[in-house]
Amino acid sequence: MNAPHNPAAPLAAPSLPSRLPNVGTTIFTVMSALAAEKQAVNLGQGFPDFACDPRIVDAVTKAMQDGHNQYPPMAGVPALRQAIAGKIGRLYGQAYDWDTEITVTAGATQALLTTILACVHPGDEVIVFEPTYDSYVPSIELAGGKPVFITLDAPEFRIPFDKLAAAITPRTRLILFNTPHNPSGTVWHASDLAKLADIVRGTDILLLSDEVYEHMVYDGKPHESVARHPELARRSFIVSSFGKTYHVTGWKVGFVAAPAALTAEFRKVHQFNVFTVNTPMQVGLAEYMRDPAPYLELSAFYQKKRDLFREGLANSRFKLLPCEGTYFQCVDYSAISTQSEADFALWLTGEIGVAAIPVSAFYHAPHESGVVRFCFAKKDDTLREALARLAKL
Repeated sequence: MNAPHNPAAPLAAPSLPSRLPNVGTTIFTVMSALAAEKQAVNLGQGFPDFACDPRIVDAVTKAMQDGHNQYPPMAGVPALRQAIAGKIGRLYGQAYDWDTEITVTAGATQALLTTILACVHPGDEVIVFEPTYDSYVPSIELAGGKPVFITLDAPEFRIPFDKLAAAITPRTRLILFNTPHNPSGTVWHASDLAKLADIVRGTDILLLSDEVYEHMVYDGKPHESVARHPELARRSFIVSSFGKTYHVTGWKVGFVAAPAALTAEFRKVHQFNVFTVNTPMQVGLAEYMRDPAPYLELSAFYQKKRDLFREGLANSRFKLLPCEGTYFQCVDYSAISTQSEADFALWLTGEIGVAAIPVSAFYHAPHESGVVRFCFAKKDDTLREALARLAKL
């Protein structure tokens, strides 16, 4: 006889072995919540606290009012893909076919995951450089791949190409890299791309180049996109983000550029994990891209903020690390505290009132360099308030 059912007793959930057993709440969520609780200036999570250009909002609003509210083509609105291909060609000299080689994505994170799922089979190795953006390794693990880590050492965070060459095995399927690099703010140079080409030449290794900060490179230097290097471009997926470029991170719209054969495999996954991206945003972005000034002027816009922030810390006990790109500034705090990076970031948020991100959060295993990351994509008044609080140190 079955035992009588007790309606008051809670039902236990079925057991569910985790696909990502090592993943918890991200450091960005933790620090942003703490910043709100302590009323700290949040220089942790990487998003602007200022408004986007009203013209881009008007363009999306008009697209909605004009009836662009149903599904677009799976790969994206043609006008937007044409605009993307045109921009890449003008800036980097690589001709991508808008129809077969450009795909609009639901932000860069979806683009990265979709690329990895399309390329990586169980047991394949994927080389990543640490400190590494937090979505990379879980995406590799979801695909059944094995991440192979190469450490970039503070304060320069340059690529150790000898270690990269030594890490290549017959199982290496993909090399994943990010330039300009989050969290360090370093950028790849033309000589770096040439060294990478030497290493992968004659192999079937694919490249995934995360270039979401492509329009934030400073001091008059160009962004060295993989698209500038034809030999590398033919084996590469290039990812970028409208959210970073146009101060609309919450819109979650990005794109992938890749040769037609690679794009065909990418779209096989894309059509089933997101299918397509919201129509009015795409139509509005296509219209807004008619004017290249917003992305051409972005480096100068953010360099002023970088310089304001660096000048404000110049006489402090923080040691400023190089910042060649992105909207992040890393600092060495070893002259201030011997705490771990995580503990120092918690103390800084709770006691000084400025939130930062410990760079140790970007490694798969414990790794301490005495470095935290600040985001300077903020109003000048926000940065000045943070600097006034940091001056106490």
